[in-house]
Formats: sequence, structure tokens, C-alpha cells
Amino acid sequence: MQYLRIMEAINEQIDAGLLAGGHKLPAERKLAESFNTTRVTLRESLALLEAEGKLYREDRRGWFVSPVPLLYDPTYTTDFPAMAKAQGREARSELLSAKRVPASRRAASLLNVKPLTEVYRIDRLRFLDNRPVVVVTNFISPSHFPDLFEHNIIDSLTTTYREQYGVIYSKTRFRVRSTSLMAETAHHLRATSGTPAMFVERVNYDQSGNLIDCDLEYWRHDAILIESTATI
Repeated sequence: MQYLRIMEAINEQIDAGLLAGGHKLPAERKLAESFNTTRVTLRESLALLEAEGKLYREDRRGWFVSPVPLLYDPTYTTDFPAMAKAQGREARSELLSAKRVPASRRAASLLNVKPLTEVYRIDRLRFLDNRPVVVVTNFISPSHFPDLFEHNIIDSLTTTYREQYGVIYSKTRFRVRSTSLMAETAHHLRATSGTPAMFVERVNYDQSGNLIDCDLEYWRHDAILIESTATI
């Protein structure tokens, strides 16, 4: 079938290094002409490559070749910038919002508090090599971190917890599932609504066994490769 042949042709160029990570593909019209096909058939091929993590689409900008994904271990307690740096990548974060809010039912359940209990909510957009790859929402128990907003909450909460409060992560419970980017989350990641995504939910405990925070991470699915090592 033609869409499979187009998919294989693009795949071969990516695997051969002829199309490097971050490379922008020609406009759909030109690409369809080069394959002597319709844009409908071309989009079917591109959508399959996107599902495989080989390509990604930016809203109103077109299609790009996906860079090498970040190896992501949900049990790894080192901060995001350190994890990226260890893999030769450049990371930065942008604060979207920080406020005290009544805990939603979901946040209350994760933090094991009563609904409407006041908690910190911090929303950040994280970049990998200048590409927005994940929106992270943290819900945090204020009782463990008084005056948290007076400290650095943009780059690494892990570092702030340790340096300002003497608190370190000792245990993490996590869940990972596939999902889709919608509405504002998609907008922040320069994606169209419905773009495939990876959802990571983490609940974190300190060295005394106290449940201190949780984070909800919406990743562009091609940007990370989930990897963990179990010792038996």
C-alpha cells in the first residue's frame, strides 16, 4: 500500500541519518508531490510515524524529525536538569503558575488529605534542547515547606527541598500510561489537540516516610524512553 511505502522511505532516511533530529520536513503539499500521492495518503504515513515516535508535529509549523529521546527512569530522584545533563542534553524550565489552592478531588486523593485542603500548586513547562517536551503540575503539602514560594521553584524542587528544608526523596510511587494532549497543555507544548502523549504520575515520600508531594507529567511521547532497572 502506498502509505506504507512512503512511511518506509521516510523511516529509511531517518535511520540512515539523512534526516537528523529536529530537521523540518517540507510542507505537506511539496512532500505529497515528491511522493506522487495525495495529502490524505501522506498524512496517514506521517501519523503512523508520529505514533512510532519518529516524527512530531508542531501546531502551524509543520512536521519535524524527533530527536533521540531522553532516557527516563521514574524512580530516579535526581532533578530534571541533572538527568538531562548526564545524557548530554540541555534543559531549562519556565514557570507557568504558582499558587495556593483548595485541593481538587484528584490532588486530595494523591496527597491523602481531605478535599479542599489548601495545597501548593506549581505548573511548569520544561524544555529539552530548546524544545518544549513536558508540562508538569506539582501538588505540595504546605506543612512540610512553609514559605516555599520565597525560594527557587522553577528549576528543581528536588534541590530546593534539600537545600532549604533538609528534605530528600526516599520513595516514589509512580504510574505511567499513554494519553493525548488536550487544550492548554497541547498549546504549551506547541502541539495540536489529540497529539499522542505519555502521562507519568508520581507520589513522593521524604526520608521520614512522609507523603510530601505529587507530580503529574504530560510528555510528548516521542521525547522520552521509559527505562528502569530492578534489582532482584
